[in-house]
Amino acid sequence: MTAFLLLLAFFQTPDEIRVRMSELIGGLPDLRAPLNAKVTGAFERPGYRVENVIFDSLPGFRVTANLYVPTRGNGPFPAVLGVAGHSDNGKASATYQHAWISLARRGYVVLAYDPPGQGERIEYFDPELGRSRLSPGVNEHISAGLQCLLTGTSIARYFIWDGIRAFDYLLTREEVDPKRIAVAGNSGGGTQAAYLAAFEPRLAAAVSSCYITRWQELMEGPGPQDAEQVFPGFLKRGLDFIDFIRVFAPKPFLITSAARDFFPIAGARATFEAAKAHYESIDAPGRVAFFEYDDTHGWSQPRREAAYRFLDKNLKGIDAEAKEDPLETEPESRLWATPTGYLASSFGSETVFSLNRALAQRIYPQRKALSLAQPEELRALVRSRLNMPPVALIGRAKPPGVKPAVLTAGVPRSDIDDLRQAGFVVRSVDPVSLPAGRGGYSGAYQAAAREWLQGRSLVGGQVAELLGAYAELRADPDVDPSRVLLWGRGNAGVAVMVAAALEPSAAGVLLEGTVTSWFAITQSRLHDGIAGIVVPGVLLDFDLPDLVNLIAPRPLWLADPVTPTGARAVPVEYPRAWVRVVERPEGWPATKVFRDWLAAQLPSR
Repeated sequence: MTAFLLLLAFFQTPDEIRVRMSELIGGLPDLRAPLNAKVTGAFERPGYRVENVIFDSLPGFRVTANLYVPTRGNGPFPAVLGVAGHSDNGKASATYQHAWISLARRGYVVLAYDPPGQGERIEYFDPELGRSRLSPGVNEHISAGLQCLLTGTSIARYFIWDGIRAFDYLLTREEVDPKRIAVAGNSGGGTQAAYLAAFEPRLAAAVSSCYITRWQELMEGPGPQDAEQVFPGFLKRGLDFIDFIRVFAPKPFLITSAARDFFPIAGARATFEAAKAHYESIDAPGRVAFFEYDDTHGWSQPRREAAYRFLDKNLKGIDAEAKEDPLETEPESRLWATPTGYLASSFGSETVFSLNRALAQRIYPQRKALSLAQPEELRALVRSRLNMPPVALIGRAKPPGVKPAVLTAGVPRSDIDDLRQAGFVVRSVDPVSLPAGRGGYSGAYQAAAREWLQGRSLVGGQVAELLGAYAELRADPDVDPSRVLLWGRGNAGVAVMVAAALEPSAAGVLLEGTVTSWFAITQSRLHDGIAGIVVPGVLLDFDLPDLVNLIAPRPLWLADPVTPTGARAVPVEYPRAWVRVVERPEGWPATKVFRDWLAAQLPSR
């Protein structure tokens, strides 16, 4: 980040930061529908009772929760939104139960709820398996999160909205003091706590455990994490972890960290120092706090006890040591708000996928490409969405050569050799070798996430590289510049199609084994290997079939097009007047199956 961006970020007001963050996630839903809350079960323990609750965050988008209510003392009580981290069983994790029960015993109402894709809110439930097809937490979040990016939103908006509606639910309870409601969570729950600090101004205090760090150290270390933790354009807009706290100031905020966490401790310390200086600058010294313990990632007892003391001080006015007494957690099934332990097999529910699929269906007929009359307007729109750098033009020798040429991307060596034997000059732009992913994430996902944070995409970089290579190939003294074809295979076909649309001199395009459209990805419940071709917000502007008008009347062949899961697809989105769909039988060489496409370029002119 440049010094100018850092300076600009420093002078942003809290309201400006909040608006900027909201824009990056596609805004929050504008519908505060009825909560339709119901208690489906209850039980009592010494000092507290638990109610199993379901409420609607959005119409039909159900949230499963447990409400812990003190049975000693007089209300209304201070309350805590208990946001769960990446436990498979969400709110029912034994670690989190320790926090919820301890808080209830200390006189807090706690509303602990499942995030999307965890606990009772598994979204990719398979009735035959009786569990998630993808595994709860990280994989479910990334799967739906990639689809959200295509519609110009983020899965984070659904996490945030759940928290806002959970706050609304607490306001319906007479046991709760509406002026003393905090949020507390660890890991993914620490993420949600930081987000709600920024987006929910009614909160009185916030505790974020094992999340707060700094992007500089996170990028140098484990890299980007879950989809809800990656706002597209976040770094480009001059934002960092400190901004979640700055928006919340001067209200009390506690950072608790593990010295040996994968969220780098150096970043946490630096962010606290920056937050401390900010609070002092607005005459609120001591209202941001930091607790560090020498252990690994997790809401361990020392960090939980630091949270209790912080909440006691800021919501009760009691500043004293807060020890966690021994306790027994509940069996997961006792905390179910559903009969089966899953909404999917009990009452049903909308999911992030289904909500985003419906959103894609609404915005798709309104995408900007449909209203543009001139080809250059569409090309400008494509370049803008891909945030593409200018491509240096290469001068060519005179007179032009006589050989046809093919620019390939992702094409196997055997096909390239086949083309050369047939008389073509071939230049290959192989997909960039991605570094291995860290922390269980794929290399493609983390490489793409790094680009998204900067307001870019892997596709945009690949298109720029292809256009540069195309210019160099046309400048080759042996090449006839009017007979240069483009051939992309697999995910590389997406960048090849965009490059062909932006370069009107290309003689023809072949896409082999390439997904038919970004819209198709949003409509498919499952997908595989698509992180590298995700362009945030692209469906607001255009889709791959829209580019046909920029390529026609040049030949466009689709060989064995695929669905988002990699199965064979019927590309109904493409106008057949300009597009030819072909099958490549196993073992057939390129010059056999694509001979008509190639033959048009072979004769000398």
